[in-house]
Amino acid sequence: MNAIKKGDIVARKSHNKDVIFVVNLVINNKIAILSGITTRLKADSYLDDLEIVDKREIEKTYKEIEEKIASKANKNNQKATTSLLKRSNKIIYTGKILHLDGDKKYSEKSNAYYKKMGLKAVVRNIPESRQVNLANDLIDRYNPDIVVITGHDRYAKVRKKLRGYK
Repeated sequence: MNAIKKGDIVARKSHNKDVIFVVNLVINNKIAILSGITTRLKADSYLDDLEIVDKREIEKTYKEIEEKIASKANKNNQKATTSLLKRSNKIIYTGKILHLDGDKKYSEKSNAYYKKMGLKAVVRNIPESRQVNLANDLIDRYNPDIVVITGHDRYAKVRKKLRGYK
């Protein structure tokens, strides 16, 4: 068996390989610190519980996710078109979204998803430790209808300091 190292793509056997991770760090050749590739999840695992994922499986997973996103976007666009035809004399406005995320990769994924869905969104990659200090300034600047804050326990920490968004 090949030794698992930083950068390897793995899945946890004890969790039926339900999430694909990248290895961020290996500690004392026993424990790996992991980040989900397609799911926003951080985890740790004993190395003997990990299995390297075949590149074809990774490609298959990415393709399935892209197909799900495209399918949802198509369904939403069809619903919107049907709704517009039924209410053709009314103007429909969608709200503006402000999304703060501490993880650059997921900021980019979220932004791409919003665009595919045809939503107006401002996505900012801000380290979690700075979100609490910058949230209100960004709300004042962009005047969003919806605020999304992602990160480990971010909402509980930021919520108390947000003006008008509880």
